[in-house]
Parts: sequence; structure tokens; C-alpha cells
Amino acid sequence: MMAAEKGAAQNSVAAYRRDVAQFLDFFGKDCAAADEDDISAFVQNLSQRGFAAKSIARKISALREFYKFLFSEGEIKTNPAAGILQPRQDKPLPKFLSAGEIKRLLLAAEEANDFAHCRMAAMLALMYACGLRVSELVALPENCVDFEKQQVLVFGKGAKERLLPAAPAALDRIRAYLVSRRQYLSGRKSVWLFPSHTAMSGHVTRDNFFKNLKNLAVKAGISPARVSPHVLRHSFATHLLNRRVDLRSVQKLLGHEDISTTEIYTHIISEQLVETVKTKHPLAKAEG
Repeated sequence: MMAAEKGAAQNSVAAYRRDVAQFLDFFGKDCAAADEDDISAFVQNLSQRGFAAKSIARKISALREFYKFLFSEGEIKTNPAAGILQPRQDKPLPKFLSAGEIKRLLLAAEEANDFAHCRMAAMLALMYACGLRVSELVALPENCVDFEKQQVLVFGKGAKERLLPAAPAALDRIRAYLVSRRQYLSGRKSVWLFPSHTAMSGHVTRDNFFKNLKNLAVKAGISPARVSPHVLRHSFATHLLNRRVDLRSVQKLLGHEDISTTEIYTHIISEQLVETVKTKHPLAKAEG
């Protein structure tokens, strides 16, 4: 149902399956026999075992959907997960890199001329230029880039399409990469923009991109702990908002369904605002 009717991504479906299976292992009985107390006991057990509030909230959501499905199919009379409260979550501020640090990553990727580095430079540039999720990036189809209109067609969560503008500098790196891609394929065909001969999927995997990004961080003199695919996406959003792009536009570019997801970026103090306070506030200069 999650895949066919709601268009949930494969990774989301797998996560739902794991969460529901974890509850059923804990419960140890027919799933239709569970009541609210049983699910509350499961949630309490998770908390006692040290699970983060975010992880517990996701598992509760999975159980709500699971029992909602059973209710709609007439398998149960009430949804025992409907009244379970989500744990309070403190939303951490997104981590991001400076524009200078992004440039250092790109330069590190361009230090070598082999195919792997050329592909990584193109992926990195496109991800930062368009604010892509890593799952969107690795699975881009071969024909997703319109060089004439300077746009990229992306298939996001729930199989939703969005058409994104792409910076000319990123498109230049894609053009250079496509030359290497033809040589890499050696006459073979691939439906993926970023193919891989070793991955079962036929394209670069999320794990492979993650590892390569960490290696680039080391070469660029940036702590690998500060760098991840999601940090690049956060950097994209933060840099746009710092340059006065409105929140609704950033929401559309990121593919957020709810603007509250985008609003977390407004808590980040912009570089310009910090400089304004330093130079304009009456207490900014020490009295002589």
C-alpha cells in the first residue's frame, strides 16, 4: 500500500518494514491482538534502551500507518496506535559549509583527471547547485539535464517531479563529465547519468558517494565529520536564504511538502546580519 498508493520510496518502505517487524518481535503475538497499552509498552522499552526521540517518533508513525491499513481492510476494529503521543524532539540547527569550503571540495575533486574524480566533481557541483537529496542525485536519468534551458528534471520523494534551475558553472562540469562518461561506457548504454559498472543498481550508490565525499573532505583540509550529502543540501538552502531568497522559493527548490520543514533554516544567523551587528550596533566598538 505504501509503495503502490502513497508512492513511498524504496528506502522508506524498507524502513517501515523494519519498524513494524521490531514491534512484532517485541509484542510476540498476532498483530491484530495489540492494544494501546502494548504499543505504549513498546515505546517505553525503546526509550529505556536509549533510542533517540527522532527514531522513536518514526517507529510510532510506522505503526500508525500499519494499523490504519489493517483498520481500512477490516482486520481490526480500532487503531491502537492512533492515540500514542510522539516524543518531544529538539530540532537541531542544520549544519552547513561556507561557500569557500564548497569550492575547496570541488577543487579537490578536480585535482585528478581520472573518471572517478571527474564524475565526483560533476555530482558534487550538481548536488550543491540544485540542493538535491543524495537519493535523487545518484538515480538521475541520463536525459535529465536540459542544457539549453539550464534546467534539471528531478524525481523526488513520492515519485514527485520538480524542475530545477542549474547554475552555468555546474552545467559546465556536467558537460566535461559527459565526455569522460562516453569513454567509461565504451559504447555500452546506460539509462543513468552517473553509471557504475560495479553497483547492482547500475548507478553510483549513496554509500559510495558518501565515502568519496569524506575522502574529498580530507583532501580539501576539511574535517570529514562536518561533511555529508545532507550538509551539502543544507548549505544550498542556507546560502540562498543568506542572499535574501524568499522561503517559499527555497521550499520549492528543496522539494519540501511542508514549509515548516524549510523554516528551520531561518534560525541560522546570516553572515550579513552578523556583520551588520558588528559594525552598526552602538556597543560594537569599545569605548575609548
